Amino acid sequence: MENHTPYVLIIDDEKGLRIGTQRLLSAKGYRVDTAENGTSGIELAVRNDYDLIIIDLKMPDLDGIQVLKEIQKYKPNSVCFIATAYASYETAIEATKFGASGYIPKPFTAEELIKQLEIGFQKRLLLLEAEELRREREQRMLEIVNEKSRLKTILNSIIDGVLVINKNGELVLLNPAAMKYTGCDSVLIGEVILDHLHPKITENIKRIIESEVFEDKSYSTEIELKPNRELYVEVTCSPVPHPDGTLAGVVVVINNITELKKIELIKSQFVSMVAHELKAPLAAVLGFINLMIDDNIQLSEEQRKDYLNRSGKRLKSLVDMVNDLLDISRMEIKTKQRELMDVNLIEVINSILEIMEIEVRGKNILLTFNHPNKISSIYADHNELTRLFTNIISNAIKYNKQNGKIRISIYEDSDYIVTEIEDTGIGLKPEDKEKLFQEFFRVKNEYTRNISGTGLGLSIVKRIVDSYAGKIEVQSKFGEGTLFKVYLPIRKQNLN
Repeated sequence: MENHTPYVLIIDDEKGLRIGTQRLLSAKGYRVDTAENGTSGIELAVRNDYDLIIIDLKMPDLDGIQVLKEIQKYKPNSVCFIATAYASYETAIEATKFGASGYIPKPFTAEELIKQLEIGFQKRLLLLEAEELRREREQRMLEIVNEKSRLKTILNSIIDGVLVINKNGELVLLNPAAMKYTGCDSVLIGEVILDHLHPKITENIKRIIESEVFEDKSYSTEIELKPNRELYVEVTCSPVPHPDGTLAGVVVVINNITELKKIELIKSQFVSMVAHELKAPLAAVLGFINLMIDDNIQLSEEQRKDYLNRSGKRLKSLVDMVNDLLDISRMEIKTKQRELMDVNLIEVINSILEIMEIEVRGKNILLTFNHPNKISSIYADHNELTRLFTNIISNAIKYNKQNGKIRISIYEDSDYIVTEIEDTGIGLKPEDKEKLFQEFFRVKNEYTRNISGTGLGLSIVKRIVDSYAGKIEVQSKFGEGTLFKVYLPIRKQNLN
């Protein structure tokens, strides 16, 4: 297999990307076939024996996950990658669940693609070698590994931990990743290893070794190797049979699922946070309604209006939260509709300040807005820019001190219009500043205890700025204030 030329199938409905990728890989020595949709891609994959298959997630006839499932039924040893511009936590998890070896976000560079395929090809070679290993008529797996030094080289390049144990519980093979996850770097090939492994792993190995009848059945378990979700692994133990159907040994694969667990934790925390944020305003609104419909309580018209106004404010906060969540979701899957036009940023800021005048007066904040008489336009969606600067200015008010100051300045700098929003608020600690634009992150200290929010506002700000090829900078000192600098590209006039 040393001279094995990688055989690749590209399944993508985008012709330019499909042909361009084919030319790139052909120039690198790969054999390449292409398919313009999921149906023809499945037909080619089943008919031929491809080493590597690149599958587009979004296609008109079948989506990439459906294509992946179908190919895995017939060609489980073909190494598949999902390629998409619609990357999300959910699709990454689902793709991995159904057998994808990698997840390639579009657009990708040639170097990124080649690196992924090289790793995938090493895995493909490992799978082929493993099949060969299963067919060989050897009585002891220890003898096999001594003849297969190349297999060990391939295993050493695999990110997942892999170790092989014969039916006597003796170590036959392990790669560096397995040493890292199990701490068995001091155990030598040929030594009994069971007492050195995590009890859950040992238990599953013994279930296979001590079974009276051979069963082609794998056992998986999730193990927290380091506390506080610092290192989580999924360990799968599978029997390796001799050709005559008797047990030769057990192969153990250790997959690092720490990031997936972190995603689960973030989702759990978010659901808990949203439930908490929903509970208080809903309970308040329900209380006001109960007061107004209770015949035993006599309310004046003024009191009724007050209760209705309070209920309206709380319901508006809930609508704002839902809108934040919807915006995040639409940006994630890129379905948010835009109305692009020439936008005057000075007018946008002025309209926001008019709306927020009551909040500014409520804290007796001195607000100054410095800008030139005329400024170049930005080609953008007016509502998105309003949302962007509303979030930042609202925070400058909300997190400011009583009798504080806010300075807003707009000016042109090279190809950008720069907007500075500086406040004399509570500021940020260095560790909080690093996480500022993360979804669901909220600063927690003695000053923010009674300030509500979803932790989505600045995440939306960052996404909007990035979508216009802009940039955002933050300077802050805890206890003194924060300065946001937003750079948005100037609208280029057509010179034709």
